[in-house]
Amino acid sequence: MTRYGLAALLALFAGQADALSCMRPDIARDYERAASAEEIYHAVTGVLDFDPATLPVVDYDNQQATPPETDIPARLTGRTLTSSGFTAEFERDITLRVHCFGPWCASPQPGTPYLTFVESTRQGLVMHVDPCGGLSHPNPSAELEARVVACSKGDCPLDDGSRP
Repeated sequence: MTRYGLAALLALFAGQADALSCMRPDIARDYERAASAEEIYHAVTGVLDFDPATLPVVDYDNQQATPPETDIPARLTGRTLTSSGFTAEFERDITLRVHCFGPWCASPQPGTPYLTFVESTRQGLVMHVDPCGGLSHPNPSAELEARVVACSKGDCPLDDGSRP
């Protein structure tokens, strides 16, 4: 078989390779997004607890059936941002809203520390997670927390040094 014939045969049988493309996470961009939103958000660093059996499961044979979001009862325990940093105790029942983009769903894990921007709604507090991270950052470093504190004081450069 010629080289071209083999290439044509492989192209015929190759499936479409879809991939999710996400922007690089940037806590300063997320801070500005939360701060400028019409909704009210609270910056919280804490450990997430929930039943992982309630996470959405993608049926790859029927991907259209994957719900765009799944609400899961959860608990977030840690500290919330004040003018002095992450100093106020925070221990609340929340709704963990797991977003799916087609067949790609967020996969948070219980017991994981997060730095997150929790939305205050009429129904209660909602923590959003999506396949690209969204407003939730797992296993945050002290540097990440310090950047949020700096943003709250008006010093909020993006990772590339620009300002939002």
